[in-house]
Amino acid sequence: MGRTATKRERCMWDAHNRRIDYARVSITDRCNLRCLYCMPGDIPFIPHNDILRYEEILRVCATLAKLGVKTVRVTGGEPLVRKGCPDFLKELKKVPGVKHIALSTNAALLEPHIETLSKLELDSLNISVDSLDPETYARITGRDALSAVLGSLNAAIKAGLRVKVNFVPLRGLNDNEILPIARLAEANPVDARYIELMPSDAGNCVKGVTSDEVLAILANEYPDLKSDNSPRGFGPARYFVSARLRGAIGIIDAVSNRFCSSCNRLRLTSTGFLKLCLFHGDGLDLRQMLRGGASDDDIESRIEEAVYNKPESRQAQGGSNPESRIGRMSQIGG
Repeated sequence: MGRTATKRERCMWDAHNRRIDYARVSITDRCNLRCLYCMPGDIPFIPHNDILRYEEILRVCATLAKLGVKTVRVTGGEPLVRKGCPDFLKELKKVPGVKHIALSTNAALLEPHIETLSKLELDSLNISVDSLDPETYARITGRDALSAVLGSLNAAIKAGLRVKVNFVPLRGLNDNEILPIARLAEANPVDARYIELMPSDAGNCVKGVTSDEVLAILANEYPDLKSDNSPRGFGPARYFVSARLRGAIGIIDAVSNRFCSSCNRLRLTSTGFLKLCLFHGDGLDLRQMLRGGASDDDIESRIEEAVYNKPESRQAQGGSNPESRIGRMSQIGG
């Protein structure tokens, strides 16, 4: 099925000749923030019994690693709201075949775990910072948590963790902070990453800023800004460097610059659904298999079959428009 892997290294290929070796794993749909573009207001959470147990997630990750997935990014909701997240990361680190572990967090609850995460030697710690102004931050996230976030950010940098700051520019809200966010990469060895607003259910109430607009502002401030192809991560970000920056500028422009042809990822939702494409409902209900007595071999073969049939692109199929139906990012895992 797909290309034949070498005896030394097993890997998965889909029908479109893409190697699939990256998984985003959501461990909860809950979050301590209420961001306008992700989880505004009070929404019903998934019942606890419907969320995969840690041992079930580890079983899936072990199977994915056996099939060739090397990078696992742990997400939520906010992963640190789930009790035992650091211990789960320790166990994930032990899974044979998993070579890179990353964590995405809003960092409001992060600081007490910095020492533990530093000892784990995470490959990437992505921290969401949607504003450096307390009032704007509270307006976007629904919480007065900026001081805790910046405290965690500084502690992570001091501990030597590989930090990336994620910033979603929103028109009329924080689009005047594009340069202040970049200055974090001037003062610190961190990457400042600008993420285009995704067309999720929640995102309909705000408007994003295109990557071209962001790059124009940055290029004006940093005339020597140039593309950097050195390894900086495992996802779709494009990176740029300048002599004035200690870190780099990252652009994730999934809306204006589609990268379906090079997509290498899967998403495991907190309910155990293996989602093949963010913009499509196609996938595999692994929770049903896990709790229905399926063997590891059964799960492995079903995952291989599903991955082989991964959609070629996010283009609408059958006249539908999947881009308008991503759903809630907190439930998908970003």
